[in-house]
Amino acid sequence: MTAPTATGTPVVVVDDVHAGYLPGVNILNGCSLVAEQGELIGIIGPNGAGKSTLLKAIFGQVNVRSGTVSLEGDDITGLRANKLVARGVGFIPQNNNVFPSLTIEENLQMGLYQRPSAYKERLEFVTGIFSELGKRLKQRAGSLSGGERQMVAMSRALMMDPKVLLLDEPSAGLSPVRQDEAFIRVSEINKAGVTCIMVEQNARRCLQICDRGYVLDQGRDAYTGTGRELLNDPKVTELYLGTLGT
Repeated sequence: MTAPTATGTPVVVVDDVHAGYLPGVNILNGCSLVAEQGELIGIIGPNGAGKSTLLKAIFGQVNVRSGTVSLEGDDITGLRANKLVARGVGFIPQNNNVFPSLTIEENLQMGLYQRPSAYKERLEFVTGIFSELGKRLKQRAGSLSGGERQMVAMSRALMMDPKVLLLDEPSAGLSPVRQDEAFIRVSEINKAGVTCIMVEQNARRCLQICDRGYVLDQGRDAYTGTGRELLNDPKVTELYLGTLGT
C-alpha cells in the first residue's frame, strides 16, 4: 500500500532511519515517517517492532546511525531533549511520566521551566482541555489514578506549546473506560492544533481516530495509509489487528 499524497506542510520527517541501543544491533532498519501540520499519526505493530524506539529516535534518546529526523525542514537528528523541547517537540513516555512527590501545579510548572513567564496563559489553555485538573492543582500527583496521571503528563507536555506531541502508548495499563478517555483527550489535543504522533498497542482504536497510520514490523514500515484504509485492509487485519487490540 502506498502512502497518501502529502497535501499539508510537513512538521516531522523521519527519513530512512537506522537506530539502536547496542553497538551493531539496529532496532529500526530504514524507518520513514511524515507528519503534516495538524495531523494525528498512529503507529502500530507487534511487540518488538520498534514503535517506541521510533519515538525515542525523534526525541534524541536513541543512537541514530544513519538517516535523518527533521522538524519543519531543520535537521534535529540526535539533538538533546532540552533543545528539542525548546524547539517545540513534546514527549510523553509510557512510564514514569509524572513527578509523584510534586503537586499537579508543580508538575505543570516543571513543564514550563524554560518559559515560566507564560505560565498563566498556558495554564488557561491546558485547563481548557483538562478542566478537572484546574480544580485539583494542589493535589499531589502520586495520589492520582493511572488515567489521572496520564492527564497530568499530557498537560505538562502541552505547557510549552509544542508543535508536535509524541505519545508512547497513552492507553497502556488503563481500564477500558480510562482507555477511551485517553483516546478522546488525544483527539482533543490534536483538534486544538497540535500535531500528534502516537504509538499504540490498541491498534484498532488507534486507527479509528488517526488521520494516517504506519504499521511497523522488524523496524520497517510494513504498511501505511489513512486510518480507515488500514482498518479495511484484509492483510493488515489478518497480520496485525487480530492480535493487537480489539
